[in-house]
Parts: sequence; C-alpha cells; structure tokens
Amino acid sequence: MSEGQDEGAGGDIEFATARGRDYPSVRQFNVFLENRVGNLLSVVRRFESTDIRIVSLTIVDSADCAIIRMVLTDPERAREIFELAKLPITESDLLVVELPDTKQPLVAICKALLGAELGINYAYPLLIGPHGRSALALHVEDHETAARTLVRLGFTLFTEADLESDDDLR
Repeated sequence: MSEGQDEGAGGDIEFATARGRDYPSVRQFNVFLENRVGNLLSVVRRFESTDIRIVSLTIVDSADCAIIRMVLTDPERAREIFELAKLPITESDLLVVELPDTKQPLVAICKALLGAELGINYAYPLLIGPHGRSALALHVEDHETAARTLVRLGFTLFTEADLESDDDLR
C-alpha cells in the first residue's frame, strides 16, 4: 500500500477523497450485546458457514452489556449478516500496522505516533495478519495524520483489500 497514491491514474489523492478498499483503513464492527453467557458464540457462529473470516476480535465488558469489536475479511457482506440478525452495530475505522522486525515493535509504533503528538484510543492484535505477518489494529485520535506519519516513517499499513485478497487468512 502506498500512501496517498491512486495507482490507476498515477496521481496523488488525499485520503479524505479516497475512501474505499485501498484507503489505509480497515473497518471494525462494534456489536452491542447484553452481557449473557453464549452471546459471543451466537455472534461468531453467524460466520461459521460463510467464507468470511474473523481477523480480529476484542471484547469490552461491563456488568450489563458488552461491546464486541471485530474485523472481518468481507465487511460489506458482514454488515448484511449483522443487519439480517438485527444486531445493533456501529462501524469504526482502524489503522492496521504490520509489526516491524525489531526487538520492540510496539515501542516503535508508539514512538512514531507520540512523535506526531497523536494519541492511541485503543489497540489490539490481529489473529493473523495479511501474508502471515503480525499486525496491530489501532484506533487513533487523527486517522489521516497517523496514517501519513506511519507511512512516512516506513511502516506498512494494511487495507481492507489486503484482508480480502490474502489466502493466508483463509
């Protein structure tokens, strides 16, 4: 993925106008559920008979409700599945950063964002990243600035197209 490039036209495009499969972002679904035994299984089983894979999952838990944050390989079809099940969802944009081959890859990512004075709202790992590489999903204060900063510093950002087309995720 090359930051800000429209490879078909050969020119630069601002991220704000390039939203789509090659935008340096991955959609996360936030599923809101009553905090009851079996609800997580009920959600993940909806993808059991499809070719849609759960790439990442984290749970924010409270006494009454839970928010299941999920990244899936086909977000358009996944949204349809959630809507057919009448599950309350929202979507968020995440940056998915390949962990660099360093002794402390998380430190490198955090230092890069701190240097740009950008805060991380939350982060969690992908179960398996594109091309079998380890990756970190990040929700940040300023998505576009964070994307530009990480790309400028040599980090690899994955897109939805990377998740959809990667046979290592299947």
